[in-house]
This record gives sequence, structure tokens and C-alpha cells, in this order.
Amino acid sequence: MSDPTREPIPPTPAQTVGPFFSYALPYARGNELVEPGTHGAVRLHGTVYDGAGAPVPDALIEIWQADPAGAVVARSGSLLRDGTFTGWGRAETDREGCYWFRTLEPGATDPGRLPFFAVTVFARGLQDRLFTRAYLPEHDGARLGADAAGPENAGARLCAEPFLASLEPERRATLVTARETDGSLRFDIRLQGGPHGEEETVFLTYDPPRTVPAGAGAGAGAGAGAGAGAAAANATNGTGSVEGPDRPAANDHGSYPNGPVPPQDGIDA
Repeated sequence: MSDPTREPIPPTPAQTVGPFFSYALPYARGNELVEPGTHGAVRLHGTVYDGAGAPVPDALIEIWQADPAGAVVARSGSLLRDGTFTGWGRAETDREGCYWFRTLEPGATDPGRLPFFAVTVFARGLQDRLFTRAYLPEHDGARLGADAAGPENAGARLCAEPFLASLEPERRATLVTARETDGSLRFDIRLQGGPHGEEETVFLTYDPPRTVPAGAGAGAGAGAGAGAGAAAANATNGTGSVEGPDRPAANDHGSYPNGPVPPQDGIDA
């Protein structure tokens, strides 16, 4: 029997996704998707900031990407790092909140679309991981037509991407990497808006996949989520397997994405 004279036990604090990353999740060369000296290798790096503008020293960043030809890699070997390009990497931030990957620049997965890295963020204080994208700042325009080539048309090419075109320019800019003078790509991540007006990184939200009864048709499960922070639900082929990728929506309402890691234009992270 309970003792009515005892002080009530305070509720257990809500569980978050960190910080605990340094104990098991990072592994040797997890951020090295390719070997040093690999032709076409590029350094993707940046800093993770909190709402006060301070670096986050114990975040974990994962990327998933297509290869330079735009093919989605589906092979094992990420833990072995034996020279096999798997398109997946994991990096922890250092004391200054910095992370880096050595990888290849991805190609576009569909004609007319822009190449990007699918990025997942784990950090203390988050009740779920965050999803975002890091688009390349420019490319040769081959998949958008010869008239789109050239750095002077970089903004127009970004606007040609349907998802990016749905965002205001200042929000769109948070999803685009910056080309450094050494050729590397910089992608800073802001978990909240900064103290000096810096924009919070646009994070994506998805509805979890749902199963359509057999024989209901491939499109029967597709539906639009309510509100600007929702994405269309996955359609399935009647067997329970996801048939096509969701189109993401910007999550500007402070709610974190739920459910399994979503497909991102053909990339399943």
C-alpha cells in the first residue's frame, strides 16, 4: 500500500535524443565516404548552432546521397570503409560545433531536379531527429538545359527546383551550401533562429508511410497533410511497400518530424 504521508515523486524528465552519441554511435572514418585522393572528392563541412548562436559540441550529423551520376547507392560497406562508396556517412561535431565529411558531389536523381545531400541532425534537447537538405550551390545546368548553365543563373536554377521555389528567398538560402575558395562545400545548421537575425535552417517533416489494402490501387493511399508543415502521405502499391517518394514540406512550426526516416526524392536515409 502507498504511504499517503510520503512526498509525491516528481515525473521523470522527458527523454531526448542526446547527448549520448560519443559512447557508441560514432565510428572510425564514419565521415570518410571516399578515400583521400579520390578523384572528385570534396569536403562537406559546417558548424551546428543553437538558438543563442553558440556552437553545439555534441551533435551528430548523418548524410545520405546519390553518387555523381545521380544513382541512389544501395550497397553495404559503410561500417567497413573498404573503398566501397555507399553514399552514407556519420560525423560528430567537435568542441567548436564543427563537422566534416569527405565525399563525392551528388548528381541529380531525376531530370530537371537539383542534386542535394539528405541530412539528418541529432542533438541534445531534441525529442526527435531533424531532417533537412544541403543543395549544391551551382552545377553545369545540363539537366535544366543549356540556357540554365553558368553561375549568373544559379538563382534561377534553384528556383526551378519545385521544393525550393516554394520557400521565401531567405529561407531557401538555409538549404544551399556555399562553395569555399578551396573548393569545399560549407553547410551550417542552425537549430533555431540566431540572436542577430540569422535564419533557422529549414527542416522537413513527413507523414509516415501507411499501407493501402491489397487491390486498392497505387494511388489510393496518397493524401495531403493539413497545414504548411505537413507533407503528402506515401502511396503504396497494395503490398505494403512504399511505391514513391514524398515531396517534403518546410517545417516552420517548431514541431519535429516523426516516424521513420523518409524517402527524399528517391533517397531512403
